Amino acid sequence: MSIGILDSLSKKGNNTGVACIAANSMPSLIKMPALSPTMEHGTLSKWIKKENDKVRAGDILCEIETDKATMELEAVDDGILGKILVQDNTENVAVNAPIAILLSAGETMKDAENLLSEVSSRTSSKNEDLEPQPVEVLHEISDRPMAFRDDTIDSRVFASPLAKRIAKNQSIDLTTITGSGPSGRIVKRDLENVVVNVAVSTAESTKIVLSGMRKVIAKRLTEAKQTIPHFYLTIDIEAERLLAARALMNQQHKDVKITVNDMIVKASGCALLDVPAVNATFHEDHILQFTHPHICVAVAVDGGLITPIVANVDGKNLRAISAEVKALVDKAKNGKLRPEEYQGGTFTISNLGMFGISHFQAIINPPQVAILAVGTVQKSGIMQLTLSVDHRAVDGADAAQFLQRLKLYLEQPELMLV
Repeated sequence: MSIGILDSLSKKGNNTGVACIAANSMPSLIKMPALSPTMEHGTLSKWIKKENDKVRAGDILCEIETDKATMELEAVDDGILGKILVQDNTENVAVNAPIAILLSAGETMKDAENLLSEVSSRTSSKNEDLEPQPVEVLHEISDRPMAFRDDTIDSRVFASPLAKRIAKNQSIDLTTITGSGPSGRIVKRDLENVVVNVAVSTAESTKIVLSGMRKVIAKRLTEAKQTIPHFYLTIDIEAERLLAARALMNQQHKDVKITVNDMIVKASGCALLDVPAVNATFHEDHILQFTHPHICVAVAVDGGLITPIVANVDGKNLRAISAEVKALVDKAKNGKLRPEEYQGGTFTISNLGMFGISHFQAIINPPQVAILAVGTVQKSGIMQLTLSVDHRAVDGADAAQFLQRLKLYLEQPELMLV
């Protein structure tokens, strides 16, 4: 997906991820966009354009990795990429941090340097407790809450304050480290492998740095468990007729392969129409009940979990649902989901049956009010489904009624084909 971001210095920071260039002769800052509601930092994976390259509206400037996917940053106006402030493979770049400067016609690198000086001056005035930093590493300001001075480390070592603090804590000699930051500056990532080696020398362990996705998962699930009063209901499904119907449909339609999970998605959509209290999201002073079910399907990807959405399930047949789920899973595994394909769901299904898990309890995906955990079909022909419910929004009777309707559709699958 391409996202256009060019934010004029004369305008206030924009968290929506899209801004226009003012029609003036002033260079423009290109900033790290917020590409999802949960995004606080991103990784600048690779610049497509280089310094002094001509840029036309619609050109791809760089690739940005978020907690959900890798996206392309698209130019929305013509110009010249005058100065790159954040280099390839830079992690933890804060949203709204400057990443490059775009020059308009007639502007020179001197204009870019003046803009950098102004940004540096403004940043210094807001962060008087921070030690002065060269303009080439403005993006590192968001990586540290306060300055650190270490008189025991040679002041001529070119390292960020955060790197110096890590070096002091881990007893690392910075003179032995080669920096990968701007102008050879030693930054946090240069010390990560060194820290791992120190840890392994004292204990049998390996340090695994959390990815952006894993950090977001940890934060959201911690908040969900701490703030949502979960309760759980489990129901047994006799899956014989469900499996027979699936086999017959796949035999008749060779172009698709309908899965048990596809049928659970469809049956859940039908049950949500019958019990709209479960097809809802909870907010501090109100509950939103939705007319149509938009069902998230949990997909395991490298480094975490993502939940692409099958929208308007009630208006789709099983063949359409099956094809859409397969396409979404493929996009998810390749990091190509667009924001609208994983934001705005009303209900979630998590299926671990393919791993032989017979029963489990899932954590609700806020602001949704319920999530369905699906176990494997056991030798007895029984499949267990467990509904996790937000008791702030849904009472036990409504949750039980939802599971009863779901059981009806799964045990008599012809009813959900009407």
